[in-house]
Amino acid sequence: MAIGPHRTPDPKQGGTLGNVPILISGLSKVYATAKVRVVALQDINLGFEEGVFAAVTGASGSGKSTLLNLLGGLDTPTSGTIEVGGRNISEMSREDLALYRRSQVGMIFQSFNLIPGFSALENVALPLIFSGTAKRERRKLAAEMLARVGLGARTSHRPSELSGGEQQRVAIARALINRPRVLLADEPTGNLDSRTSREIVTLLADLNRDQGLTVIMVTHEEALAREFAGRGVRLSDGTVQAEVKWR
Repeated sequence: MAIGPHRTPDPKQGGTLGNVPILISGLSKVYATAKVRVVALQDINLGFEEGVFAAVTGASGSGKSTLLNLLGGLDTPTSGTIEVGGRNISEMSREDLALYRRSQVGMIFQSFNLIPGFSALENVALPLIFSGTAKRERRKLAAEMLARVGLGARTSHRPSELSGGEQQRVAIARALINRPRVLLADEPTGNLDSRTSREIVTLLADLNRDQGLTVIMVTHEEALAREFAGRGVRLSDGTVQAEVKWR
């Protein structure tokens, strides 16, 4: 399956990240109110090389999704740093952070987050509106991307007319439409049956292998992670319990 070459980031669109090794140093995240203090992550130190397929596992509440949200720039750390391609995303301006989220990283979630009233093609094309792509080109690129994730015949279907696996493929196509270098997947198989889960993780593995896309996937399914990912990180109570290289 060919997705096409990654585009070189435009310095006017979030700055050049160049290669995208990810370095996490002393990362902590604490959620606090006047009465409650919850330590979601505590002193995390990790590195992800470019082109890795890494699986982050652990029990519910171990900090997996918090880690992914921080990597995606959706939340800010209490302390510590996250460097992507040599840039500390916590120190980016609001404009640069928005551009980073738009063009440097793609994200998919357990809930597909598709717009119900939009067709598959319209859902995939949506991010291109914010990058100023003309309508005809948006539709062309979205149709090509849907074909590349196996949905070339379903472009006009709305989410309610698609299976769970097809909806997740639409979400993947949308996450990839701006050609990010990093794909963050938060429980992408959580709402899918075992056969469809395998199909989705196989698709992620194909993207990683064929396109050199860096994939960091949060999952409860350790057996599936071991089969497809090259590296595993297990979290427990907000700390790194173990790291393993599977291949």
